[in-house]
Amino acid sequence: MGSLADMKISHIPTRLATGAFIVNTGIGKLGADDDTAKMLHGMASGTYPMFSSLEPKTFVKGLGAGEIVVGGVLLAPVVPAWLAGLTLTGFAGGLLRMYFKTPGLTQPDGVRPSPQGTAIAKDSWLFGIGLSLLLDGLAERRGKRRKRQAVRRAESLRHHQERA
Repeated sequence: MGSLADMKISHIPTRLATGAFIVNTGIGKLGADDDTAKMLHGMASGTYPMFSSLEPKTFVKGLGAGEIVVGGVLLAPVVPAWLAGLTLTGFAGGLLRMYFKTPGLTQPDGVRPSPQGTAIAKDSWLFGIGLSLLLDGLAERRGKRRKRQAVRRAESLRHHQERA
């Protein structure tokens, strides 16, 4: 895992805003009323049939807990950017799949949101944020690995020169 010192300062606003938003929506789902639970369960079950056997309230509590975990991963400074990005990308990808598969949420072209789908289409932003964190974090890891390899090569070369 990383440390607070390893976190890029440019990631802080993105992770803070996104993480806080997702934690808040998760907390809201923990106390969802029956109608909200049924609506969310119905939408998710249409895309992910494995959820259809769950009771709506149980499903929504699990969804809320999952959102709190995803938001917490983003908020935790010790979680490296690539892992926070991977977590957010996976979460947002699942939401986008539901957006594209739920009838009535997109225009006839199947991409642009209908008035009913506009609120869910915002998950494309979460997907983009997740990919940005993931790619930036992987590039940073690669750079650190290359730097370590260069240091090892230089030490090895110095060691061989000293022996000669």
